[in-house]
Amino acid sequence: MATLQDLAERLDRLLLRHQELERTNALLQAQLGSVSSERDSLKSRLTAARSRIDALLERLPANNGSGEGGGE
Repeated sequence: MATLQDLAERLDRLLLRHQELERTNALLQAQLGSVSSERDSLKSRLTAARSRIDALLERLPANNGSGEGGGE
């Protein structure tokens, strides 16, 4: 059977581990917030780039397939 001293030492180790896990969790939460913000920014930039590409595609002349202006 565990002695009172053994239990106290085990409790101290558990408390230390709990504190380490709390610090790790806080760091991971901060990292998640940063990465989520970066993801949102990249999604916004992607949407803007797609809009610009769509606008450029609209400005291209239609290709009717007749072969005119084929670079000959």
